[in-house]
Amino acid sequence: MKKLDLQSAALGIELGSTRIKAVLAAADGTPLASGAHDWENRFEGGYWTYRLDDVWAGVQDAFAKLAANVREICGEPLTTVGAMGISAMMHGYLPFDKNGAQLAAFRTWRNTTTAEAAALLTERLGFNIPQRWSVAHLMQAALNGEEHVRDIAFLTTLAGYVHWKLTGEKVLGVGDASGMFPIDSATCDYDEAMLASFGEVQNLPYRLRDILPRVLRAGEHAGTLTEEGARLLDPSGTFRPGVPLCPPEGDAGTGMTATNSVAPRTGNVSAGTSVFAMAVLERPLSAVYEEIDMVTTPDGAPVAMVHCNTCTSDLDAWVKLLGEMAAAAGAPLEKPRLYDLFYQKALEGAPDCGGLVNINYYSGEPVTGLADGRPLFVRRPDAKLTLANFARAQLYSTMAALKTGMDILFEREHVRLDTLYGHGGLFKTPVVGQRLLAGALNVPVAVLETAGEGGPWGMALLALYMKHRTADETLGGFLAAHVFGTAKGHTEQPLSEDTAGFAAFLNDYTRCLAAEHAAVDALN
Repeated sequence: MKKLDLQSAALGIELGSTRIKAVLAAADGTPLASGAHDWENRFEGGYWTYRLDDVWAGVQDAFAKLAANVREICGEPLTTVGAMGISAMMHGYLPFDKNGAQLAAFRTWRNTTTAEAAALLTERLGFNIPQRWSVAHLMQAALNGEEHVRDIAFLTTLAGYVHWKLTGEKVLGVGDASGMFPIDSATCDYDEAMLASFGEVQNLPYRLRDILPRVLRAGEHAGTLTEEGARLLDPSGTFRPGVPLCPPEGDAGTGMTATNSVAPRTGNVSAGTSVFAMAVLERPLSAVYEEIDMVTTPDGAPVAMVHCNTCTSDLDAWVKLLGEMAAAAGAPLEKPRLYDLFYQKALEGAPDCGGLVNINYYSGEPVTGLADGRPLFVRRPDAKLTLANFARAQLYSTMAALKTGMDILFEREHVRLDTLYGHGGLFKTPVVGQRLLAGALNVPVAVLETAGEGGPWGMALLALYMKHRTADETLGGFLAAHVFGTAKGHTEQPLSEDTAGFAAFLNDYTRCLAAEHAAVDALN
């Protein structure tokens, strides 16, 4: 059996939209072991949510599977690691009172119920406040007259909540904090002028800063696993307390880290249940755009973010349907093979999808002005309905809303990216997703061999950075020197026929948004 140096290794746990995953990485970033737990959000009381009992059941299951994987590899129980960190889907609303009691159900990034508050705050602060952001949820709850607002003593994100319960520390990495309230990159803290302005907008019985987590940047120590935290993580009692934790981060920050996209002119696309693109900026944007979020890297550099609520959910549903057909015909296919066939078929499709249009909205999509969503497939009678065209239309639909925001960066703000790194489910099948995205955005798209490890691996790298960095070593320098120096990957250049074909598809897609609005109204 293989010997593992657990004292120099790091553990990253990420609570994503459909999966909670734990990854153990060696000191050089090499993935050693993993464990995962599938889960789904619920729509309850008018909000997309996850119950906190499900959070802990999922974390414990993912950790138990990781521990079992470690034992398989080295024959020893997982009792400790050198460092660890927690990440999760960004944004949302998790309020607690002074006794630590939850005051309202967790309202996730997927909710589009804060339009009034987001618009008021954007105008007041002169800074785009998306509906997903924690401060928008707080403001909307206050505008709605929700009684719990007056009792809030701590407001945090999902990563901040789990970290708090494991360590007792009410802190947040700057990247995740930048999805709660605007950050001043010069201080790597909440923007003081905007905090004061918010206090003038809404009369609350507390200062906003007093209920928000303390902001830390990558590399700082963020607490230690307590006895109670160790039991929450591993009820068997095998895993011991005392492990140092790095600042908890959002899935955007771990995606940047996992793709080595933390320096100016670098960017990445995370494509799974939702899709978002990050571009690390050389200079501030010239204007405020509702389609563009301003967030930060885990070490505080300004980042332009285009976030779209739906990516692969509709595609997944169609692939599942085709899998049922194959099974009914007596030729069942394993899930990876089914996806590979579907994706590869898309490359045989016409560049413009032969006149087929798919709108994949499972929920609202603020980037294109939809408060709610209904998946919609549309075609003209003379369109060429083939499997290849259909598959390509499905893949194009995962990129269409993203294209809207990215065009602002590329065409209006003249942002330049040397390469866009892709990771997430859209890129599991080699070449297909990255080639079509390269054509859609007209920028080279690269996928590293480690891209499949995703956010939890990125979180493990942030924990390694805290443990092993030298005093003056930047995050980008550490990743380049210790992790990505010999990284292998594949880059797809944009093809002119794909770029032209996607433009034709997007023209039809944009015109069909009127039908999407009608579908939302009709199927209420």
